Amino acid sequence: MVNDDAGRARALVEALGEPVVVLDSDRRLVAASPAAVAALGDGTPGRRVGEEALAVEPRPLVLFLAAVPELSAYQELRAGFTAAVSHELRTPLARLLVLLESTTLPGADVDELIEQARQEIQQARDLIDDVLFLGELETGREVVSLGHTRARPVVEEVVAALADRAEHAEVRVVVAAGSAVELPLRPRMLRVVVENLVANAIRYAGPGSTATVTVAQGATGSLLAVADDGAGVREADLPRLFERFYRTDQARSSRGTGLGLAIVKHVVTSAGGTVDARSAPGRGLEIVCRFELA
Repeated sequence: MVNDDAGRARALVEALGEPVVVLDSDRRLVAASPAAVAALGDGTPGRRVGEEALAVEPRPLVLFLAAVPELSAYQELRAGFTAAVSHELRTPLARLLVLLESTTLPGADVDELIEQARQEIQQARDLIDDVLFLGELETGREVVSLGHTRARPVVEEVVAALADRAEHAEVRVVVAAGSAVELPLRPRMLRVVVENLVANAIRYAGPGSTATVTVAQGATGSLLAVADDGAGVREADLPRLFERFYRTDQARSSRGTGLGLAIVKHVVTSAGGTVDARSAPGRGLEIVCRFELA
């Protein structure tokens, strides 16, 4: 039945004048119109077509031969995500309401309360920005891997931008990156990954810690790693670090959105890389992003 569907799709699409591609559930090419083949440069059936390959002009219309996931499962996933976002937003909004009500109390330090309220508003804004960005990644609106970017200038730019935050947290950030190493990410995507990894180390490593950002090229590929010598996390928490909104016990009092490492994983895996975390209590945390040579 699948072969019959593929054959009919191929015959129909190849007769079209517009750029149209048909993919299966694994994003492998089933059929492409002549205009789509000309834009993509390769119309070989069976090859995997990533989102980045579709960022061409004219932009082809993409059709999926396989059925979408069962509606009930999709609705359950969507409902769960919506509930999680709602829960995370309630916390800064509830604190904001308490702070604003406190300004009317006798002897209240209004300036301090307003500053705390500003921080709660920023927390809610950061959460909304991260949710929207993750949504763009998952719907393919953000092209992750499009060319290569020399990593060291981006790393140094991010570290400089986070210098005040690192100083306040008493965390020293060190850069150990080869000047010529490139990573298979767009500049903006690389900046997002580095910023989230460094911010995570600054937020959780603890006072007196050192976080080292490493970018290196090896025989089989390149890597980006951020390792600190701080508090570390329990082994049981490691598999869940990249889940949306997941926080370890020590992180629950922080102002992080709980989405930073989920975004890192999504960006890196979308570019064909892998992400691993290693840690032990009192021995720091190391997060390594690896990209194999194409």
